[in-house]
Amino acid sequence: MASIISPKADVSPKAKIGDNCKIYPFVYIEDDVVIGDNCVLYPFVSILNGTRLGNNNKVFQGAVIAALPQDFNFEGAESFVEIGNNNTIRENVVINRGTYAGSKTVLGNKNFLMEGAHISHDTVVGDGCVFGYGTKIAGDCVIGNGVIYSTSVVENAKTRVGDLAMIQAGTTFSKDIPPYIIASGKPVKYSCPNNVIMEAAGFDPRVRKHIANAYRLVFHGQTSVFDAVNQIKDQVPDGPEVRNIISFIEGTKLGIISKM
Repeated sequence: MASIISPKADVSPKAKIGDNCKIYPFVYIEDDVVIGDNCVLYPFVSILNGTRLGNNNKVFQGAVIAALPQDFNFEGAESFVEIGNNNTIRENVVINRGTYAGSKTVLGNKNFLMEGAHISHDTVVGDGCVFGYGTKIAGDCVIGNGVIYSTSVVENAKTRVGDLAMIQAGTTFSKDIPPYIIASGKPVKYSCPNNVIMEAAGFDPRVRKHIANAYRLVFHGQTSVFDAVNQIKDQVPDGPEVRNIISFIEGTKLGIISKM
C-alpha cells in the first residue's frame, strides 16, 4: 500500500520512503534518509541526513533523528543513525548521528523512548529498552537489552549498562553498571539484583539465585573485583547469565559502580 504523505510535509524527493507509512503535516525529511514500511511520523518531526529507520516505528511530535553530533571532534563527516523495528520515539526526543566518517549511532528493536530523552553520538542501544522522561545518554555508550532507565537519568560518556539492569530516577553515573541489577543514588551504587524484571523475563529461580550469589561476591565481599570474579568462576554454577556477568566485569575500562 502506498504511503500517505501530507502535502504540508517537506519531504526530499531523494529520500526513500517505504510502503504504508503515514507522514503528517510539517514533517521535515532530508535527502539521505531511508525509512522502512509502516512507519508513522507525527507533525514537526525532523528526519535528517544519515537516518536509516526500520519498519513499524512511531516518531512523535518534535523529535529529531540524526541531529548533528554535539562533539567537538565532529567536522562534518558523513555518518548515520541506524534504528531497527517497532520502536516508539516520543515527543522531543533527540538522537545524534555518529561523529566520524562511516560511524553510527544504533538503536535496536522494540525500544521505548519517553518525552525528552536524548541519545548522543555513537551510542549503541540493544533491544527492548525503556528510557524515562528526560533521560540523557552521552556519547560512545553501550547499552544492553531490556535496560530500564527511570526519569531524568544521566549516563556519562563511554559507559556501559548490562542486560536487564535498571537505573532509578535522578541517577547520574560515570562507571559501568553490570547486568541484572538495580542501581540508584548520588553517587550511584549497587542496590540489589533486578529480580522483578528477571522473573518477568522468565529466568528460572535457580538462575536468579546464582546471579544473586555472584553479586554477593562482587559487592559484599572483602576482596577486589578481580578476585571476586575469580571466586564467581570457582563458586557459582556456570550458565550463560553468569558468564555474561563475568564477561561484562572483565571488559570494563572505567570500572563498575560500587556497593551501597
